[in-house]
Amino acid sequence: LVFRDVAPQAPVHFLVIPKRPIPRISRVGPQDTELLGHLLVVAARTAQAEGLADGYRLVINDGKHGAQSVYHLHLHVLGGRQLGWPPG
Repeated sequence: LVFRDVAPQAPVHFLVIPKRPIPRISRVGPQDTELLGHLLVVAARTAQAEGLADGYRLVINDGKHGAQSVYHLHLHVLGGRQLGWPPG
């Protein structure tokens, strides 16, 4: 599933979410390899469709210290402007 973030942090900010619930990236196992690869392919294709040819950032928050607020694995894709480093 792909949809726009309700509180965007960049001009383009969408989420890529698996249909199968996985609470955190730190809880994945070898059985999730194909699904995780699929999420990255979907993120790249959607970024291309959104016109992010100059680049974008992928973010996965994990746990309390990683600022995870929704405990269903999801990738943030942010772009459309120059992003700073280091983040947060």
